[in-house]
Amino acid sequence: MKKIKLEEVNAYEAPGHFGMTAMRLQGTEETGATKFWMGLSHFLPNGGAGWGYEDNPLEKVYFVLEGEITVKSKSEEFVLKKWDSLFIGPNEGREIINKTNKPASMLVVINYPE
Repeated sequence: MKKIKLEEVNAYEAPGHFGMTAMRLQGTEETGATKFWMGLSHFLPNGGAGWGYEDNPLEKVYFVLEGEITVKSKSEEFVLKKWDSLFIGPNEGREIINKTNKPASMLVVINYPE
């Protein structure tokens, strides 16, 4: 077991993201987890990830802790509010945007490639 304190976590620049802060909480380097990593993302109003509908071969789960996040695919749009979660399968492209005037916080869980 390995405990991680939020005050010990460093923020990093997530490619394709804007108006947000990303922090890796769990993962191979942080705790030795080998199947997945987990991050905490804080999105300012109008912050998000606008890399378009780029496909990614990894599974993802978004879990909103506070605020509201809109996630768009090529054919659907989901508004995630506090305690809502969304599974994104392999190769499902998406865009993320905080359309509100309040900050939003979201846990992100992504598997490592095999």
